Amino acid sequence: MKYHQINNSLFVENRKNFCKLLKNNSIAIFQSNDEFPRSGDQNFQFKQNADLFYLSGIDQEQSILLIYPDCPNPQYREVLFLRQTNDHIKVWEGHKYTKDQASQTSGITAIYWLGDFENILHSIINYADQVYLNLNENDRYLHTVSYRDIRFIEQLRQNYPLHQFERAAPLLRELRAIKSPIEVELTQKACDITRDAFLRVLQFVKPGVTEYEIEAEIIHEFIRQRATGHAYSPIIAAGQNANILHYTDNNQTCQDGELILMDFGAEYGNYNADLTRTIPVNGRFTNRQKEVYNAVLHVMHEAKKLMVAGAVWNTYHEQVGEIMTEQLLKLKLITATEVKNQNPAYPAYKKYFMHGTSHHLGIDVHDFAGRYTPFAVGNILTCEPGIYIPEEGFGVRLENDILITEGGNIDLMANIPIAVEEIEALMNA
Repeated sequence: MKYHQINNSLFVENRKNFCKLLKNNSIAIFQSNDEFPRSGDQNFQFKQNADLFYLSGIDQEQSILLIYPDCPNPQYREVLFLRQTNDHIKVWEGHKYTKDQASQTSGITAIYWLGDFENILHSIINYADQVYLNLNENDRYLHTVSYRDIRFIEQLRQNYPLHQFERAAPLLRELRAIKSPIEVELTQKACDITRDAFLRVLQFVKPGVTEYEIEAEIIHEFIRQRATGHAYSPIIAAGQNANILHYTDNNQTCQDGELILMDFGAEYGNYNADLTRTIPVNGRFTNRQKEVYNAVLHVMHEAKKLMVAGAVWNTYHEQVGEIMTEQLLKLKLITATEVKNQNPAYPAYKKYFMHGTSHHLGIDVHDFAGRYTPFAVGNILTCEPGIYIPEEGFGVRLENDILITEGGNIDLMANIPIAVEEIEALMNA
């Protein structure tokens, strides 16, 4: 890992909170993610299972976490199982956790090698009344191929057919949405690295540069500051490309007079930033570009005011839609007649602003949380309105990451330039 070691009090506290939600005399088991082949002799870069990381801080493949608070053998109430290194692995793959390092990282004292897992599990599982197992229950994900969690569930059902199995995901959905101070610090670090990459880009962009050159400037700054890399595939979309919401080809030349929509964020310590900025290739917005840009910025400012504890998702998005409708009317992109006759299921504003305004942010970029759960203190959410105008050859989106607190919300990206005047001044300095 490139990032500095995280204070293990984060993971100790996360496990305590998780255990409070378990039924009495329950065992919970979490598996690391699979390693996925990239070619004949390579794997893709490993990405840890978010829930296992949340509860242990262990960032290594082939790891298992076992939690059994009421275990009759106190030695097995919290156990980590790790891949045992050897001389061959040291030479070909490099460093793996020692038991002491895993204990320091996680705050767990009982560390065993993977070879001990089956025997230890069998020695205690028959004393548990429930077994909590994990699946990816993110609303945005629907699996089409088997993965480690599914295979493990099938194995346990075969070996212990009379046991009562429970879902761990609903408990994690409740917990992970509320960020602790350490999680906020890690997210802020990712945001600050992202800010520095954006400032670097402002000094770099000019007519004739390519989208991929801008992407290269961003990843340079990320890695230089110990980020793991991109939080997600970056969008560097010049001109008409900005009207493709998930454009990631990043292979076009940026022309004089165009806007560039850039959606990118750093991952640091497995926590993510999510930023979008739209800037002029030549350092100056045209009057029309400025008009649309400021309309999007107005919607963002107003939407941020609505992001408070207790706000309901659907109501919030409807309110933002009303604010966007006002701006699109002023821009003459829609008419009052279209608004009057609009289909409530697909309002008129959706022609130019077709995505949601916010999503949870954390270990996953679209973090695990309840879409029917009101906003709460401790949530970190994006705020990302946009206006996309294919007939005019450009789109504008702006996005910051917002922490909800008891005293209102805090913009974790408030120190990243966003006003037209700031952008132009920095690009022409």
